[in-house]
Amino acid sequence: MVRTKPFEEHSLLYEGWFEKNRFVYESELVAVKTRLPASGKGVEIGVGSGRFAVPLGIKVGVEPAVAMREIAKGRGIGVIGGTAEALPLKECSFDFALMVTAVCFFDEPETALQEAYRVLKPNGSLVIGFVDKESFIGRLYMKRRHESLFYDIATFFSVDEVAGYLRGIGFRDLEFSQTIFHPLKEITNIEPVKDGYGEGSFVVIQAKR
Repeated sequence: MVRTKPFEEHSLLYEGWFEKNRFVYESELVAVKTRLPASGKGVEIGVGSGRFAVPLGIKVGVEPAVAMREIAKGRGIGVIGGTAEALPLKECSFDFALMVTAVCFFDEPETALQEAYRVLKPNGSLVIGFVDKESFIGRLYMKRRHESLFYDIATFFSVDEVAGYLRGIGFRDLEFSQTIFHPLKEITNIEPVKDGYGEGSFVVIQAKR
């Protein structure tokens, strides 16, 4: 069952998070950009409302939630309805694919990553940004998950779990970046981005097909 209900019913609440947590969002954006290829044809899988695709110059997105698709379309994204586990995209058709805070909402994460592998060209890159479940914020989200309309339906993963999926599928040359080193309420400026993982709550993995 596709986990779209809160995104369909509470799109304004979803959008409001980015306004309320401006520097958290901008920190995540910077971290993703450090691992995203500078050129090539890209797609964001689980594009949501386009909050990452638009500033990163990605023109195509796949999104199952109708309410999210409408917002993204209004921001100029060419959005295709569909799920990550069955991408309505041709094989070897993109230079890079992006997933941001999406893997925790996939019903079948390994299948979704296999699909991303399928639609990438040889040597193409998959870039995944997510909250590490072993981080301070990851542990907090899991502890309070039932207080959130969105994270109540999420399945959180550690960096090693996601990396294990990627390597098992055939991805190679994994590289890691991290940011968000403080509780969200304490973040009043853009956080630094460091290589590796284990300190920051938001981790970005770049992997080659």
